[in-house]
Amino acid sequence: MLGRSRGGFGTKIHATVTPLGHPVTLELTGSEASDSPRLPGLIAGVPTDAVLADKGYDSDSNRAAIRAAGAEPCIPPRKSRVEPIEYDRHLYKERNVVERYFSRVKQYRRVGTRYDKKAANFLGFV
Repeated sequence: MLGRSRGGFGTKIHATVTPLGHPVTLELTGSEASDSPRLPGLIAGVPTDAVLADKGYDSDSNRAAIRAAGAEPCIPPRKSRVEPIEYDRHLYKERNVVERYFSRVKQYRRVGTRYDKKAANFLGFV
């Protein structure tokens, strides 16, 4: 999946990782696609007590999907929210595990520059 955004063609990698940084689910979208609609598919069938996500995943429907899965959402609110929602700031600091996962993956030149033309090959390498 390649999508055109202001920066040109690109791909977004959406991931769910364990507390140790091991990938559980991976999904590719075009770079112009929004993050928010991907969350219910990423957490489906993944047992957890809390879901830590960045502001891109903040929506009422995502929070409802997380609670329906039996977990607690820990997502900071977007600036555009009329009434900000409280979240556990100390728990949110644990989200650095996801950022470290992406940092490790993007050190491989093949992932960072996306040489693979087919999404299946690219996702297989990730």
